[in-house]
Amino acid sequence: MRAGRLVAPLIAAALALAGCAAHTEDHRPSHELVVGSGRDSQSMLLAAIYVAALRSYGFGARTETADDPMARLDSGAVTIVPALTGQVLQTLQPGAMPLSDAQVYRAMIAALPEGVLAGDYTTAAEDKPVLLVSQSTAKAWVGTDRSADLSALSKHCDGLIVGIVAGHQAPASVGTCRLSVPREFGDDTTMFAAVRGGQLTAGWTTTADPAIPGDLVALADGKPALIQAENVVPLYRRNALTDRQLLAINEVAGVLDTAALADMRRQVAGGADPQAVAGGWLAEHPLGR
Repeated sequence: MRAGRLVAPLIAAALALAGCAAHTEDHRPSHELVVGSGRDSQSMLLAAIYVAALRSYGFGARTETADDPMARLDSGAVTIVPALTGQVLQTLQPGAMPLSDAQVYRAMIAALPEGVLAGDYTTAAEDKPVLLVSQSTAKAWVGTDRSADLSALSKHCDGLIVGIVAGHQAPASVGTCRLSVPREFGDDTTMFAAVRGGQLTAGWTTTADPAIPGDLVALADGKPALIQAENVVPLYRRNALTDRQLLAINEVAGVLDTAALADMRRQVAGGADPQAVAGGWLAEHPLGR
C-alpha cells in the first residue's frame, strides 16, 4: 500500500530554511511527543519508526492516527508527521515539476506552511512509482532479462499497454514518453499476472511495495531522474523539538533504506504490530552509532 495522501487546508508560504533549522534548546521540559499518521499501514509504520527513534533517545512518544494528519500537524495537535517528499510537494503545489530527491526536498521546504519545518529526508529509502516488465520484455529492450533502465521506455513508447491497481496514481508521462491511461486492476497479483501473460507491457507499483515478485523486472530510474522522488521525511512543528529530539528523528535518514522499508511493510501486511516491527528494526540498526 502506499502512503496516505497528505491533504490539508494549508496556506503555502515560502521558507528559505534548511530542514533541520528552527528548533529549541535542550533545556525545555520533556513531554510525550505525538507522531501523527494516516490510517494506511505504511503511514502507521513510518510513524512507529519515528516513535521508536525518539524512545531510543529516552523521550516519551506515541503514535496517533487521523484521516488528515497534516491538518493535525498544522493545528499543533501532533508534533511530527512522517511523509513522502513528492506527495507533500504535490499537495502544496499541484503540478510541481522537480524530479530528483534533492530538488523535490528543496521545493517542498519552500512550499511548507508557516510553523511547519522538515527534518532530514532518507536518501536511501524511497517509495516512488516504478514500472515492472516481464523478463522477455526486458531482454527484448536491453538485451538482458535481469535489469533494465527506465530511459529505454522512450524507444518503445508507441503501443505501450500499462496497468495499475485501482486507487493508485502514477505519472502520465515518463521523459518524452506520454503514456496512455493505464488499465485498472483490483489487486497487485492480478496485474502482475497480466504483465507475465503479455496482456500488459508494464505494470505500475512502487519501489517499497513488498509484493513485487522476483520474476518481473523493475525499470530503474537513473540520473537524471524521470520520475518524481518520494523519499521519507519527518515534518514537525516549529519550536516544538529540542536539539536531541530533532537529532533522534534526523538520524533515521542515515539508517533507513528501501529494502528495510519493504521488509517491514511485509511484516505488517502479515499481521505484525507496526510498533513492534519498527522497534525490532531499530534494535538491529541502533541510532547514534
